[in-house]
Amino acid sequence: MAGRKDWAKARAGIAATVLAFLVLTGCDSFDAKDPGALQGYTAEEIYNRGEYELERNKNDDAAFYFGEIERLYPYSQWAKRGLIMQAYAYHKAKDYPNSRASAQRYIDFYPADEDAAYAQYLLALSFYDQIDEVGRDQGLTFQALQALRVVIEQYPDSEYAAPAMLKFDLAFDHLAAKEMEIGRYYLSRDHFPAAINRFRVVVEDFQTTTHTPEALYRLVEAYLSLGLVAEAQSAGAILGYNYQSTVWYSDAYTLLTGQGLRLEATGDNWLSAIYRQVVLGQWI
Repeated sequence: MAGRKDWAKARAGIAATVLAFLVLTGCDSFDAKDPGALQGYTAEEIYNRGEYELERNKNDDAAFYFGEIERLYPYSQWAKRGLIMQAYAYHKAKDYPNSRASAQRYIDFYPADEDAAYAQYLLALSFYDQIDEVGRDQGLTFQALQALRVVIEQYPDSEYAAPAMLKFDLAFDHLAAKEMEIGRYYLSRDHFPAAINRFRVVVEDFQTTTHTPEALYRLVEAYLSLGLVAEAQSAGAILGYNYQSTVWYSDAYTLLTGQGLRLEATGDNWLSAIYRQVVLGQWI
């Protein structure tokens, strides 16, 4: 991001500007948030004060100063730089709604600017950084995925595309984890059809995540409990084909062979259809 890179190069100049700013605003009666308090300062001076507050981890104060540039000097280059820095400062303060609002304004006003990719990435992070628990509202995860996809697809050559792809995969895995959590809950209470529905979602919609081997094993358990042998064998066959090195395959093998069953795709069911597609290299 251009504004943050400039900080390292302009440190000495910023320090001098901020010192002058502090001297001028040092009296007890001065309040930068009073109406008109900053009108005597240049956009650069206000910007440098925002950088100073950011350096001190006074992130809300930094966001205020960056926002004042946009208000007082709305058509200047400093206003553009201040807007992206405001989004960053709000994000550091964990004020995600305001960070998102500032980032979206930047995208709306400067869609072709070099920092538009960073603004979109900040917007995505405003959702992503809140999905740290499996039990939380999964709507945030879906919103994070959508915003991260924009970074990946619209800014593929930017420095933010690679971290966006990594976070996209992690968020996708997070959704699968939620399905697994609910499926295990149903399975532990012998609600086998409900459990199967959840594990099926993982196998069909989240097959690239780390949860697929366990989902297949849980399907073996659930189908055997219902006496649906063909489905259980087919789930075991997929495990044997794609995940033979996992503990879930080993457990499925023990469970099925212990009942005199083989791990093979049999019958006309959704799992045997997937197995045939896997063998042909046409995974759903």
